[in-house]
Amino acid sequence: MTFAFADPGANLYGIARLGLTGAGGSGNALAILFADGAPVATLARGDVATTADDVEQLALPGLAATVEAPLHRWTVRFDDDAERGFALTFDAAGPPAAFDDTGGMEGYEQLCHVHGTVRLGAETRPLRGLGQRGHVWGVPDWDRIDAARYVGAWLDDGSAVVMRAVRPAGASFQDESSWAAVLGAAGSLRVDEPRLSTTYDEEGRQRRAGLELWVGEEDDHPRRAAGEVLCGSTLDLGELRLDCAFLHWRMGGRSGIGRYDLLRRA
Repeated sequence: MTFAFADPGANLYGIARLGLTGAGGSGNALAILFADGAPVATLARGDVATTADDVEQLALPGLAATVEAPLHRWTVRFDDDAERGFALTFDAAGPPAAFDDTGGMEGYEQLCHVHGTVRLGAETRPLRGLGQRGHVWGVPDWDRIDAARYVGAWLDDGSAVVMRAVRPAGASFQDESSWAAVLGAAGSLRVDEPRLSTTYDEEGRQRRAGLELWVGEEDDHPRRAAGEVLCGSTLDLGELRLDCAFLHWRMGGRSGIGRYDLLRRA
């Protein structure tokens, strides 16, 4: 399960990811918390021993999540060793959108309302914003994958755009396998031809991004969105590198906040 959230008014952003590996008995946990434009707490642990055999109630050192009501409500809690972290509730803002097999993984994504508290040492801040919750399963083959990109743009009118893209080893970003959908309170709309362009800095981190979404044969023009990075961080995950960023998005007169994760072989 992956949880991402943003409250631009409180200048708080973050992501949490929990998973089970293999046949059970082992889990992995990842979390990043941003405050006032900078990363203030991180967690990255793999091969953590656990007795859990599903993700309904998964507790790993420093990170825990519970399915309170399937497809409707979840809680997630992150604590580091310096009294920084968060305790948040995710409420679904619409039904899930299922995605096809991309890079050996399948699952679904949901737009969410998020509320709770963030702890920054002696300071506690309330959080109320938007977010995204994803549930995936499968076995990604990183011997055949160069990079995977995960994007979410949560707009102020209650809609969202979500995208997943996987680039095969030795291929360019233009040849990647991608899936995208427009989410809303009543359901989702599959994007027939999603395109993601990115401007990177000298170290290969995301700085700006553009989305071009072709929906249906009757569309004369694509729907377009442009995003600019507000904060970001890089995590070394051994054989993989994660560049996690949060962006301010503009799309058709609307604005919003969202995530852009780039996971690739180191």
